[in-house]
This record gives sequence, C-alpha cells and structure tokens, in this order.
Amino acid sequence: MELFFTTFASALAGFVDSIVGGGGLVLLPALFAAYPSAAPATLFGTNKSASVWGTTFAAWQYSRRVQVSWPALLPAAGLAMAGSFVGAWLVTQVSPEFLRRLLPVVLVAVLFYTLIRKDMGRHHAPRFSGRAELLATCSIGLTIGFYDGFFGPGTGSFFVFLLVRWLGYDFLNASVAAKILNLSSNLAALVLFTLKGHVWWHLALPMAIANVAGSLLGTRMALQHGAGFVRGMFIVVVSALICKTSYDAFLR
Repeated sequence: MELFFTTFASALAGFVDSIVGGGGLVLLPALFAAYPSAAPATLFGTNKSASVWGTTFAAWQYSRRVQVSWPALLPAAGLAMAGSFVGAWLVTQVSPEFLRRLLPVVLVAVLFYTLIRKDMGRHHAPRFSGRAELLATCSIGLTIGFYDGFFGPGTGSFFVFLLVRWLGYDFLNASVAAKILNLSSNLAALVLFTLKGHVWWHLALPMAIANVAGSLLGTRMALQHGAGFVRGMFIVVVSALICKTSYDAFLR
C-alpha cells in the first residue's frame, strides 16, 4: 500500500516539477506520511533519487523544442552543483532553522511581485548576452544551488523567478533553464546522500519510473500551452509553498 501511494505521489510530483518546479512539495510529505519512522535524511535521499530522473527527462524534452543558451547555462549548472554540495555539507554542521522562518516571507514577496507585474515573463526578451549573461546565470546557479543543498524548499521556483525577473526570460524559457540548473544541484545532493547510505533503492526505482511518466506529461502540456500556462502553475505552486512553509515554520 505504501509503495502504491508513494509511486502515485511521485508521478504527480514529476508532473508539477516538470512545469515549474516544486515537486518536493508533493512527494516529500507523501514519503513522511508513508514512512513516519524512517530517518529524514533517508527520505530526502530517496526523494532525490526519484525526482532527478523526471528532471532529466524534462530537461531533455524541453531542450529539443526550446532554444537553450548552453554557453551560459553549462558553467552555471556546474556552479549550482558545487554550491549544492557545499550547502549539503554545511547543513550537517549548522542548523538551517533561521531559514525556516524567513522562507514564507520571501515567498510571499515573490508571489506579490509576480501578481502585480502581470506582464512579467509573458515575452522572452533576454536582457544580457555573452559574458554578462554568463555572469548572471552563474550567480543564480551558485546562490540557489547552495540554498538547495542547505535547505531546499522552493528551489525550482526561485530559479524560475530570478531567470524571469533578472535575465528577462519568459516563464517557459525560464522553466527550461531552471530544469538544467536544478538537475545539477539535485545530482550533487544525491551523490552526498548515496555516499552516506541514505537512499532506499528498492523504493527509488518504481518512483523514478512514475516520476518520469508524470514529467513527460507535464512537459508536453507546458510546451503546448506556453508561457501563460507556466506562469499560472508558478503562482499555484508558490501559493502552496507559502502555506506549507508557513505551517512548518510557525504552527508545527
């Protein structure tokens, strides 16, 4: 029963994550509900081992249909991986509790800004090129990659928001770039969890297959409906993240 429940949750997480990020909002609570006595690190590692495959397939599908600025994104992806690994190590040394209370406030600001700027992210008009674009994407990759390893919730949404707001991407192109950056940060965290023995591989395999199936469906819908659809999903996911992180920070 637990396997069926978590596999279904993984498919739904892959669908959501492929469009705008935030799949952990679905899958992690499902894992904690199904296996309440398991070590949190093991559930985090198992979540990463499944979601990384959905993210990989989403990035591949997007890159076939949407033009990707590889010269800027590949170095940024490398820095996202390095930042995530450092963040994952640092969380073993200090508590991220202060971020737990700050995160809902930051997410509310992101949501409010997105709602009042109704034209933001509807048109793809990159502000930078060449070295300037490289520096901007690398800054985003390193900073949010570190955050992903150190804390994590909302990583995909932060990638998308910064790519839209700072670099001038539309929501569809930002989602594509965010997948590539998020894949790198997830891989770094997964390597660390694997080395520490915090992955249930017998559970990860069926969850990975389901996550890929959900991811392929979400990618197809995003490509079919475009930036406006992705923007709507972004608002829904950020709103859900605000509710979840506020409950974790102030009510639990």
